[in-house]
Amino acid sequence: MLARLAKRGYVAAIRIVRVPLRLLGILGWLEKHRDNRTALWLRSLFAIYDFDDLVSLDLPWWTFDSITMIDKYLKVNVAARVFEFGSGASTVWLSKRAGEVHSVEHDVDWLAMVRSKLSEVGNVHLHGIEVTGVADNDAIRSAKDGWTDVDFRPYVQALADVGGEFDLIIIDGRARSHCMDTARDYLSPTGVILFDNSHRSRYRQSIEQSGLERIETKGLTSCLPTPDATTLLARDLSTLQALQ
Repeated sequence: MLARLAKRGYVAAIRIVRVPLRLLGILGWLEKHRDNRTALWLRSLFAIYDFDDLVSLDLPWWTFDSITMIDKYLKVNVAARVFEFGSGASTVWLSKRAGEVHSVEHDVDWLAMVRSKLSEVGNVHLHGIEVTGVADNDAIRSAKDGWTDVDFRPYVQALADVGGEFDLIIIDGRARSHCMDTARDYLSPTGVILFDNSHRSRYRQSIEQSGLERIETKGLTSCLPTPDATTLLARDLSTLQALQ
């Protein structure tokens, strides 16, 4: 509870502070120097939980090192087929770089906002999934506060429902450990899985027992004032080494 209140307080403070910074031209100056990673990171701090602002900055909410590596991967694989657990600014970012993007989202209101940004984009397929209360012992649960009594089976199953192999699978939504277990079966031979916020203890087992090679990126992360971690996984270590 205290952590949640602290987060809300921080975001509210950012919303207040960015108004005078915009008027003083400081945010504009940072935007003009976005080729500099530190400047882009500083500017992104004022875009936290602001979908439109993140889209305008052309940023997914991952570590900057992982953004650079995935951008490099998609420049080589321009026709890449992508599946994303959890829609957002990253969906828009991916739409500009991949051949085909499928993104699953459980929040109806959030999905409507994402859809409004992609209404004229032909390579993105948004999948709204209705989740319900836990009905039996086979339910797939999320460990996130407020969602522990919801069954995310349809959400995780969405990857199998779309089917086929994917060159890039993004795990940045709910029930991530279960998504990881499913993603392995749909990853192409030279494909990459991006698992965000991978430092969280509840995710470690599924990552370590995936049987996949991995590289963890730590450090500057868009929107966050403190370092975070994003892990990239692949069947062959050489796939990841080529991105460094």
